Amino acid sequence: MGSGIPHREALTIRGPAGQIEALLEEPADARPDHVAVLCHPHPQFQGTMLNKVVHTLSRAMNSLGVPVLRFNFRGVGASEGEYAEGRGETEDTLAAADRALERYPGADLYLLGFSFGAMVAARAALTAEPAQLVTVAPAVSRLAGLLEGRQPACPWLIVQGDADEVVACDDVVNWVNQLEPGPELVVLPDVGHFFHGRLTLLRETVVAHFRKQRIDGAG
Repeated sequence: MGSGIPHREALTIRGPAGQIEALLEEPADARPDHVAVLCHPHPQFQGTMLNKVVHTLSRAMNSLGVPVLRFNFRGVGASEGEYAEGRGETEDTLAAADRALERYPGADLYLLGFSFGAMVAARAALTAEPAQLVTVAPAVSRLAGLLEGRQPACPWLIVQGDADEVVACDDVVNWVNQLEPGPELVVLPDVGHFFHGRLTLLRETVVAHFRKQRIDGAG
């Protein structure tokens, strides 16, 4: 299991709308056969790659020995371009995934995202075909159309708080029930959208999922 502070490296990725600002976090015991790409929440509501839920997801993956590439969508931070309603941001995600796989050739790719970024990650998964997809509090009521009636073929975990004040838990449950075969859904009790005071629970939930899939520092 990963320990200590991961090595951080600032990167610039060539994206379809210009340069993309990114951060690679590599644990000391990094396993080059795995790499994760993280998608942040809504760019128009202060969402960035430094969001605390995204940071928690990064720590979860690093603790499993998995290098993590997180990045700012177009128009956020130092990333060039303008907001593009999830479709352009999907292209940004695919560019980030390509860069991650250039850095770690032949690695299994994991896509993770939070809120807006959760649905963008799901849409990117239709093309990137990752080994695993994790979506936290996916904004299904606003962005389910991004999937155009399709769903990723890879193993897929959704983590949702039942006290979410932004993404209604009932909306997520009803949406998942319409999918076949559908993702695994974990509903966390008394958890709001931003996981205030519950970030450790989120990290533990994600780590437990990957360990169940036999992805951990022991191989």
